[in-house]
Amino acid sequence: MNPDPVIEKLVLHWGEMGARWGISRMVAQIHALLYFSPKPMSADEIVKALGVARSHVSNSLKDLQAWGVVKVVRVPGDRREYFQSIKDVWQLFEILLDERKRREMDPTLKMLRETQALLNDGITVDAHTKGRVKEMLEFFELMDGWFGEVRRLPLSSRVKLVKWGTRIRRWLK
Repeated sequence: MNPDPVIEKLVLHWGEMGARWGISRMVAQIHALLYFSPKPMSADEIVKALGVARSHVSNSLKDLQAWGVVKVVRVPGDRREYFQSIKDVWQLFEILLDERKRREMDPTLKMLRETQALLNDGITVDAHTKGRVKEMLEFFELMDGWFGEVRRLPLSSRVKLVKWGTRIRRWLK
């Protein structure tokens, strides 16, 4: 592991959080290492820092690049590829939210719509279950619509929206 105890602590925690969110521990650890690193790192440096197999690092880097949170950078005079995390924490958070929505919310919304269509086509179910499906579908559609509206705002507006959250809460009281 990295000789810097602060980075080591962050990398290990990131890995634990990733595992809880359904993201590979290795992917999360590599991302943390790159995010907190002051300079881009080669795959060999990542292997050495984490003490893991090169194949794990390669596969994890491909996943991180596919999500758009890690990019390849070139270091003048060196033919190797170096990797760097995006540094904008707001952009990073939004990419992770988009991924979570795609993996968790979208399939649930699809299943609820399909279930509602079955109910509309005459499949019989007790009134309680029918009401719960309707309520859950309405909630998911509302949240999906809200998420889409917020994501269409410019980043600076989304940041303001979050910062205004506390003020709005106080106003609503």
